[in-house]
Amino acid sequence: MNFSQEAEAWTCASCGGKLQLTKVFFSYEKGNFEVDLPACPACDLVLVPESLALGRMAEAERILEDK
Repeated sequence: MNFSQEAEAWTCASCGGKLQLTKVFFSYEKGNFEVDLPACPACDLVLVPESLALGRMAEAERILEDK
């Protein structure tokens, strides 16, 4: 997924800084995942777009829990 345009449109709710596309590491159950997402370089807060949270991440969660 490409969130570079989405990153440019958002600012950090905590410090007001501009978000930048950053490699983010997720761990769930025994799986580790790496995704490029918009994040604040100052606060390390990450924006997980709704489309990703309710789409691909929810699907991956269901698959891992079914195993």
